[in-house]
Amino acid sequence: MKLLRYGPKGQEKPGLLDAQGGIRDLSGQVDDIAGEVLGDAGLDRLRALDPESLPLVEGEPRLGPCVGRVGKLVCIGLNYSDHAEESGLPVPEEPVIFMKATSALSGPDDPVVIPRGSEKTDWEVELAFVIGKEARYVAQADWADYVAGYCVCNDVSERAFQLESTGQWVKGKSADSFAPLGPWMVTRDEIPDPQALDVWLDVDGTRRQSGNTRTMIFPVAELVAYVTRFMSLQPGDVISTGTPPGVGLGHKPPIFLSPGQVMALGIEGLGAQRQEVVAAE
Repeated sequence: MKLLRYGPKGQEKPGLLDAQGGIRDLSGQVDDIAGEVLGDAGLDRLRALDPESLPLVEGEPRLGPCVGRVGKLVCIGLNYSDHAEESGLPVPEEPVIFMKATSALSGPDDPVVIPRGSEKTDWEVELAFVIGKEARYVAQADWADYVAGYCVCNDVSERAFQLESTGQWVKGKSADSFAPLGPWMVTRDEIPDPQALDVWLDVDGTRRQSGNTRTMIFPVAELVAYVTRFMSLQPGDVISTGTPPGVGLGHKPPIFLSPGQVMALGIEGLGAQRQEVVAAE
């Protein structure tokens, strides 16, 4: 299944994508794509529905973040060896964990807002996965039991805020609109191998990132086990798994985003995003 949320910001309704690419309204079945809905029982109940029996949403509504009520947005840094190299940083011996504020979440086609004082706003296409049930100290062999599905995330980053002053990376990662998520969450059963997906990102029609999740240093299975050593995860928590090479910081000389540019990005089997870059008011 491809589950999504549609409608005005803050008023999104749950939906699913049918076989013809239409949006079917799920609000008569569940209140959101969140919480217990993301567990095996909740997903099985939705899977048993006949999409043709659900109301068809007319037009082309805005899509919101594909998961609601996200409690934690956990990110993995430097998870592709060639990206670490282009960043001038050593390949990590264990996963690098940082957080993005959940207020950074936005819809897949919403504008990305360059924050006030920004000098170096950058792009990062990433595979993200969504937790389906509470997870603590998960054995790596059991990782799949805890993953509800997968989606695209753009881990937008302000490099000066992130790297050139004191404090943690979170400052450069958490501006409003810096975590477009979606267009939909594809349930785990439709992605047999999350480590075999092509990943890409264009800026103004020029390919800037091209990779495959097979080159991740720490795969999804290992990340589930590793993160749950240090914190519990709840249904709806999102883990974004790192980016392949080609970010603006890695170019020589570096290139960064400016108002009026357009990012287009996607992952094989998970759909695509498109964001216009605008300046903060």
